[in-house]
Amino acid sequence: MTVPDPQSPTREAGVSLEPDPLLEALDAARSGPAVTAVGGGHGLAQALGAVSRYAGKITAVVTVADDGGSSGRLAPDLGILPPGDIRQCLLALTPDESPWKRLFAYRFEESDVAGHSLGNLMIAALAEIEGSFEGALRQAERMLRPIGSVVPAAGQRLLLEAIVDDKPVAGQVAIALSRGQITDLVVRPTSIEASPAALEALLEADQIVLGPGSLYTSVMAALVVPGIAEAINESAARLVYVCNLTTQDGETLGMDGADHLDALITLTGMRPPNAIVANTTAIAIEPPLAAVLADEDTIATYGVDVVGADLVDPGATWPRHDAARLGGVLARLA
Repeated sequence: MTVPDPQSPTREAGVSLEPDPLLEALDAARSGPAVTAVGGGHGLAQALGAVSRYAGKITAVVTVADDGGSSGRLAPDLGILPPGDIRQCLLALTPDESPWKRLFAYRFEESDVAGHSLGNLMIAALAEIEGSFEGALRQAERMLRPIGSVVPAAGQRLLLEAIVDDKPVAGQVAIALSRGQITDLVVRPTSIEASPAALEALLEADQIVLGPGSLYTSVMAALVVPGIAEAINESAARLVYVCNLTTQDGETLGMDGADHLDALITLTGMRPPNAIVANTTAIAIEPPLAAVLADEDTIATYGVDVVGADLVDPGATWPRHDAARLGGVLARLA
């Protein structure tokens, strides 16, 4: 099946770009700061769960370099943006249970659709029906009624490339699995520019939240899109980085909080955040993984404050952030 390029004007034919009055009314009814969260995957979904507890306006700026799983199968074949991270964000921003939410969350386990999320397939189908990915996203929002907006970092699917131990590695999955020091990270094509909606959300935010999530292949995969870091630097928003609870095998082994911060600043050109949020609760985890510790004295050399708190979800089988605890810390920083 051939789908026109998402940048092509023909994909916009028949798509209404008028604001949805109901969605606008829902946003207007909320009070609180305008918060823009940047990243991808489960980490960004966790951040949105925390942000939704205090923000008046929420925007998720999502990486479009995912090439694994269901997204990695659908995006290149159909000529669409990877739908998986976008779907996760939509679900994270949808507090009310409904048949639509259950359908978007459903994942097939058998037959030729095994591994596919039904929500990814629905977004792909909506892109075909509406004539654009933007139209598909609008329709998905009308179905789910999220309390915020989900915005792709760029208007087309991107290839993430890194230098790992002086060797080039291409693709988000390949980079995530590569053990070694990452000294460069870019997206291809280099001529791409960030989506206008993403830039607007960053420039108009009161608070910008980065992380948690895979440092290079989720958080920085969005930040290295040309224009994103520049918009963050120009924005008057308070910038907060949420440290991961543990290191990630193949991506951040041996890195502490200061190492995460240095990589963010060095490889993206982004300004130092106003604060780093780090967990202070002991985490039992098998080597070579380790808890990410944020040394206040080292991080202070970057002009960044460390805000420590108990952030671990006590009911999780694997270390993850508790939305209420993280939301309380971020609300104070906003």
